[in-house]
Amino acid sequence: MMYCGLANTVGRSIFPPMQKLGALLVLLGILALPVARAQAPRGLDPLDFREVVKKGKDRVFPAVVFIKCVRQDMQRGEKTSQEVSGSGVLISAKGEILSNWHVVDKATEVRCLLFDGRAYPATVLGSDKDTDVALLRLQLPEGTAPLPHATLGESTSLTEGDFVMAMGAPWGLSRSVSIGIISCTRRYLPGSSEYSIWLQTDAAISPGNSGGPLVNIHGEVVGLNTRGMMSGGGDMGFTVPIEVARAVSDLIRRDGRMEWTWTGLQLQPLKDFNRNVYFPYDEGVMVAETDTESPARRAGIQTGDRLIKIDGQSVVGLTQEDIPAINRRLGLLAKGKVTRLRLMRRDTPMEVEITPRAKGRVEGEELDCPRWDFTVKAINQFDNPDLYFQRPEGVFIFGVRYPGNAAGAGLNQQDILVKIDGKEVRTLEDVRATHKEAIAGIGNKHRALVSLLRNGELRQVVLDYSREHVKQ
Repeated sequence: MMYCGLANTVGRSIFPPMQKLGALLVLLGILALPVARAQAPRGLDPLDFREVVKKGKDRVFPAVVFIKCVRQDMQRGEKTSQEVSGSGVLISAKGEILSNWHVVDKATEVRCLLFDGRAYPATVLGSDKDTDVALLRLQLPEGTAPLPHATLGESTSLTEGDFVMAMGAPWGLSRSVSIGIISCTRRYLPGSSEYSIWLQTDAAISPGNSGGPLVNIHGEVVGLNTRGMMSGGGDMGFTVPIEVARAVSDLIRRDGRMEWTWTGLQLQPLKDFNRNVYFPYDEGVMVAETDTESPARRAGIQTGDRLIKIDGQSVVGLTQEDIPAINRRLGLLAKGKVTRLRLMRRDTPMEVEITPRAKGRVEGEELDCPRWDFTVKAINQFDNPDLYFQRPEGVFIFGVRYPGNAAGAGLNQQDILVKIDGKEVRTLEDVRATHKEAIAGIGNKHRALVSLLRNGELRQVVLDYSREHVKQ
């Protein structure tokens, strides 16, 4: 599985071209049939499928946006710029655009191409890594006429087998439309479904389609295309349900950013097929674990408790597909406000008060260290839980440049910095200050003793930064 933003610097196809060609020939064969029919409301005549596609396309296509970004990248041990492209959809006449977080993440410049050939820069109003949703606004000149925009529908009305259209800008080709059906309305993707399940479709979603709209037969946007996969001989695409994208964008408008509420509750369904554990209940959801120093743990909630109600409203988590909606309810609780939870501990009912807090950043900031030839990143409990367990407040090596001084010294990605020349490292500012001092004194000294944690083991490494590899 992969995100479907397109990095122009990659230069290689992820999807086999012959399979795409075969799919295209099959599609052309279908559209060449004398009569193609689509589902219609009960009691009405079947619809001409070609007419359905045309009407849906005509309603949404003018709102599809081709997005190009210049992104700052530090994964290779130095600060570089990379051009990436993706898609978006206009949702207001004043130029608001829904897209994916991974399309605009770390973007230093965003440009958008509209259906009629006009191009404008855009501002990222806010984005959310957890749901992969971003809200942008075009920087329109004064007096610009209202722009065409799409209508947001309801994904909850979809059922498996419904026809949909995926629109966007695959492979940087400005825009296209592909057709398919809804394969699954409640797809749970481990590691990517904390707050949202996914819509699965076999409509082609290729690199560059990310952020484009998934459209129903009525010409309404029901999802944001995000991920694609080639498996089982056909396309598998995954889209963010429009209800989730709408909720995130509303909060970005209101607060100027998206920040979830954090309780530290890790939940487990009552019928846990993957773990082969089945609890004899038909209401509530199990507490699998509480995070260290979390509001849930401080409130005394324990592993094995069964959560029944949140502020008086019932909770039911029978299967793993039910968990994201419960997490979303918890994640939208008011920050700093007492919330009452009703629990069952074994067979004893309990009332617990919990004060959730802001989740905060879900990814650490990054810093480039020229001449040392590595980049560093702040440890984050959500993005780097293994490193956070070793050192809750700290900095780790994010990227190592090859060739470079860090590589020559044996420094590796994921090494946690403890000290540099005897000076303790806890934050990016500690690294910044030490690096600035080292570079300023390079005429007198060009070595540093680095203390680090690697897989929990303390090591000492001598970093010789006398060579300037960038100029060589």
